[in-house]
Amino acid sequence: MNPCLAIPLGRIPYAPALEMQRRLHARVAAVELPDLLLLLEHDHVITLGKRGKGTDVLADSETLAGLGIEVIATDRGGEATYHGPGQLVGYPIVNLRGGIGGALRYVTALESALVAALAEYGIPAVSEGRPTGVWVGDAKIAAIGVKISRGVSMHGFALNVSTDTAYFENLVPCGIPGGSVTSMALELGRPVSVERVASAVARNFGTAIGRAIEWAAPERVGERATAAWYVPGVSLLG
Repeated sequence: MNPCLAIPLGRIPYAPALEMQRRLHARVAAVELPDLLLLLEHDHVITLGKRGKGTDVLADSETLAGLGIEVIATDRGGEATYHGPGQLVGYPIVNLRGGIGGALRYVTALESALVAALAEYGIPAVSEGRPTGVWVGDAKIAAIGVKISRGVSMHGFALNVSTDTAYFENLVPCGIPGGSVTSMALELGRPVSVERVASAVARNFGTAIGRAIEWAAPERVGERATAAWYVPGVSLLG
C-alpha cells in the first residue's frame, strides 16, 4: 500500500496555507514527494470558491473587521464557507492516478472518511442523497471543496469539531440560504479535541483512498516546531 504522509500544522492563516499547498502540489505532481494530508486550523476567514459570490457574505466590512474575519477568493470548487478555530481543516495533496479514480469518486471517499470518523464518536452522519459534504440531520457538519490539477488534488474538507457556529451567520454557507450548521461539540454536548479527531479522520481517510497513513514529525528548536517538516532526509516546507 502506498504511503500518505499526514502533517499536523497547528493553527495558521489561510493565505500562507494556500501558498504552502501550491508548493507541495507541484512537488507531488512531479513525484518528488509522496501523497500528503495537511491537517490544521485556520484563523477566522470566509473563503469564496469558484461558484461563490460577493452576495454570499452577509455581514458588512465593519462587522467582519470587528470579528477579525478576512474574506478571500480562492480556486477550490464550491461556494462560500467559514474557517476558524475549533474546525479541523484537511488538505489532501494526493495523486488520483494512483488507483483512486476521478474527482467524483475522490469526493465520495472524503465524505465516507468523515462519516466513518464521526461514527467513532457516536455521531450518525450521512452524505448520500445530500448536497456535497457531510450532514447530521438537516445540519451540515463538514464542507468539502476541492481542485484537481495535473491529476493531483488540492483543498479538501472542513469539519466542525468545536467551532463557534455563530460565525456562519455572516455568510450563506455553501450557497444554501438559511442553511443549518452544527459541530461535534454541539452534537455530543461536550468539548472535543481537534487533535484527537484529526487522528481518527486521517486513519479513515487512508482506508477510504487505499493509502497507509504515516505521520510526519517536526524538527524542533526547544519546544517550538519549525517549518522544516520532513520525510526522512527530505524537507517538505523549507
